[in-house]
Amino acid sequence: MQFIISKKNANVSDKVIEKAKKKIGKFDKFFRPETEAHLTFSIEKERCIFEVTIYAKGTIIRAEESTDDMYASIDLAVEKLERQIRKHKTRLGKKIRQEAMVPENYDIAEAIEEDDDFKVVKTKRFPLKPMSLEEAILQMKLLGHSFFVFTNAETEKVNVVYSRKDGKYGLLEPEE
Repeated sequence: MQFIISKKNANVSDKVIEKAKKKIGKFDKFFRPETEAHLTFSIEKERCIFEVTIYAKGTIIRAEESTDDMYASIDLAVEKLERQIRKHKTRLGKKIRQEAMVPENYDIAEAIEEDDDFKVVKTKRFPLKPMSLEEAILQMKLLGHSFFVFTNAETEKVNVVYSRKDGKYGLLEPEE
């Protein structure tokens, strides 16, 4: 597994970075060697935030934790990743073992502040990979998001799947 380290408002020691690499490295057995793990360390208002995002051929596994101590944040994020992998082990096992690859054209850009009522504070760009509805729901759960945009493999149209308050899922499809 290849590690990409980034720091936001944080002076993190090499010892902390090595601990994070070692903890995340134990997931090597699930991924191919070229899989990338993005580790982000940040400090906001005395809160130590650790975020890890693993890109494996169209599957993104992500965990973020915030505590008063960076070591504790790392431990909690690793536990969250373990739970996600354990919970979705059979479905992920098939997908992850196929091949690991970082999505091309993945880019996050901060928006420029404007004097409008509707301010965009973050923009994410990502490739739309054709997938089934079940794969999209799994990906949404792995990211910990309440919705997910994807290209429906059956209809070849952009769809949005979302979590409803009643615990079920909704699907938004464009009209023809």
